[in-house]
Order: sequence, then C-alpha cells, then structure tokens
Amino acid sequence: MLVAKSRLSLSKDVLDWINEALAQPGISLLPMLPEIAVASTRLPGSPHGDPADRVIIASARHLGAPLVTADRKILAYSRQGHLQAANAEA
Repeated sequence: MLVAKSRLSLSKDVLDWINEALAQPGISLLPMLPEIAVASTRLPGSPHGDPADRVIIASARHLGAPLVTADRKILAYSRQGHLQAANAEA
C-alpha cells in the first residue's frame, strides 16, 4: 500500500523486492499466528489505530523482538513502555 500511495519507492516490483529480501540469510517470513491476530486487538495503552501497524506491534511483542521504525505513532507507543522500538532515522 505504501508503494501504491507513493509513500515508499522501490527500485523494482514489490513482489520481486520481497522475494529477494526473503532470499537473504537470516530473513524469514512469519506466519500470521492466531495469537498475534488476537493480541493486535488487545494491545495495552494507546496503540496505533492502523490495523496493519497493530499487527506489526503485536508481532514484535509476541517475539520479544525490538522494532526498528520511523513511524512516529509506533515510537510514541514504545515510549509508553509497551514495546521495544528504535528510531530508524536516528
């Protein structure tokens, strides 16, 4: 959607970019687990309103993994103590 809305520019087709990214060592695609889907609707505090961003937040929380993002709303949510996140622009 970001590419379709011209908010993100890639040098190649989105599917080609994803396939090349997934071919890199240490990169894998996580399944949409029911636990993550449900957790995305039950996030504590004042989470992001965008459903896709809520799934990203819930995934990071489920895995206990830090999230690197430039999304200001996700970074603000992290400052509330509900998520480990680092500013990608810092």
